Amino acid sequence: MTRSTHTQSMHRQSNVHIAQAGLYKPAFKANVLKWVKGITIPLLFILLCEYLVRFGWIESYLLPAPSSLVSSFKELAAGDLFTHIYTSTWRVFLGFFIGSLLGLIFALAVGLNKHIEEFLEPTFSAIKSIPSLAWIPLLLLWLGIDEASKITLIAIGAFFPTYTNSVSAIHGVDTKLLEVAKVYRLTYLQTIFQIVLPAASPGILVGLRNSLSLAWMFMIAAELIAATQGIGYLLSDGRETSRPDIVIIAIILLAVLGKITDSLMKLIENWFLRWRT
Repeated sequence: MTRSTHTQSMHRQSNVHIAQAGLYKPAFKANVLKWVKGITIPLLFILLCEYLVRFGWIESYLLPAPSSLVSSFKELAAGDLFTHIYTSTWRVFLGFFIGSLLGLIFALAVGLNKHIEEFLEPTFSAIKSIPSLAWIPLLLLWLGIDEASKITLIAIGAFFPTYTNSVSAIHGVDTKLLEVAKVYRLTYLQTIFQIVLPAASPGILVGLRNSLSLAWMFMIAAELIAATQGIGYLLSDGRETSRPDIVIIAIILLAVLGKITDSLMKLIENWFLRWRT
């Protein structure tokens, strides 16, 4: 390599690094701006609540000042707060795993077989309309007040979003792809795993994210009725002791945990669907 050629190569590499740095800066600014926009409304709401309570527009026994929640959080953290968080989290994930797995299995059966769909779809459509609280008395009678009733209720909540979205996604798979599977003489299982599931994966993953969100809601319904641990128990304890600070902290914890788990599901979704870009 001549000296001039080597110099030109170094210039090209330098230009590439400069271009990459130039692309990085706008992306970083865009992420910061997005983050600032995301916290604007919660921050304004906190400031408004602080003002209304401090100046007597709202009584503190109805809505404590946000600044006073710090001491209440420290009080709970010194106790068994993190045990409550851990208990609720593993209940949610176990119920979500069971419910969404069953939802996906039934969705494959219904989406790929019209006869099975004719048998199951009317029943599932009717059960889907039952409110979560209506299940609690029956589950308590059948399964008692132990973990089984709570996990079952969460699984019921996680089942239907996965089932509904997955059936819709499977029905939306391009028939030309199925014809390709026949041309290549793929087996039934090969067609499912190599054609149907990849093509329907965007809709399935949306259903899983919705199932996880609903699992948190059903967890609260279960823990409000019969539990001695968990975030739902904190809500009922704050209500019984007339302590709105405990109730608000429990609600904030639910919002934070729900956001974290949804963000994790979003990362998983982006990883599975990386082929789209």
